[in-house]
Amino acid sequence: MEIRELKYFLAIAQKQNISRAAESLYMTQPSLSRQMQNLEKELGKQLFVRGSKKIELTEAGYLLRKRAEEMLALYEKTQAELAAPEEGIGEIRIGGGESFAVSLVARLAAKLREELPRTLFRFYSGDTQDVTERLEKGLIDFGILVEPAELSRYEFVRLPQKDTWGVLMRRDSPLAQKEYITPQDLRGKPLIRSQHALNNQELSAWFDDEEQTVTATYNLLYNASLLVREGMGYAVGLDKIINTAGDSDLCFRPLFPKLESSLAVAWKKNQLFSRPAQRFLQMLQEEFGNQ
Repeated sequence: MEIRELKYFLAIAQKQNISRAAESLYMTQPSLSRQMQNLEKELGKQLFVRGSKKIELTEAGYLLRKRAEEMLALYEKTQAELAAPEEGIGEIRIGGGESFAVSLVARLAAKLREELPRTLFRFYSGDTQDVTERLEKGLIDFGILVEPAELSRYEFVRLPQKDTWGVLMRRDSPLAQKEYITPQDLRGKPLIRSQHALNNQELSAWFDDEEQTVTATYNLLYNASLLVREGMGYAVGLDKIINTAGDSDLCFRPLFPKLESSLAVAWKKNQLFSRPAQRFLQMLQEEFGNQ
């Protein structure tokens, strides 16, 4: 299985049409079809269901798509590192969940860009599970993790700023009249919960065995805010992610008792970094190492 074949496969998976995929790859349709037939024969699995209007992936095809995206991302990351041997040239890949504390890391990134202007930063957004998975596979250099997170496997520095938990709601909701939200306030209310936070022991303890009515889950709070806006419920999440100032039809109310989460920037033990990433690590340790 070659990198070239994976690129061909992903083009078909994205276009859902072999003619359009072939056109995007600047090759003929028969040639692309032949490449995919060879790939299926090599893997011993059918990857596509070829319909009259579009091509759909089989279960094996969906698995290969996920792995192909990961392999190509790692391949491109390695290519970028090898193609930029000069000091000050290279990429730094950072993954993180939604948090206002990311601004602290962004401030250091801007500072590094002043020092090494030929450095390219690539930021990836995802929940803690997504970020740690990418960190483990070497797809990112640093992960910004909201605690509680499994940090024992990594080197890390804690950020000084903590995130405050609360509830995002419509401004015309009855609970919007309150200064803070208690577990009893949410009893029987339709809740929109972060998939990651469902396993958060501190948040579970805050609810104090109150019965919860979870109507939807989310990975990114922006999507949850759209559900809130359409009246699907109350989103439990972190403050300062969604702008609720001015004439916004949404508002945020903190939890009581107050609940906060610490954040950490983590990287793999014995990680090999590019020169810009090494410098960025040094800046992280100098800035936050004593937290």
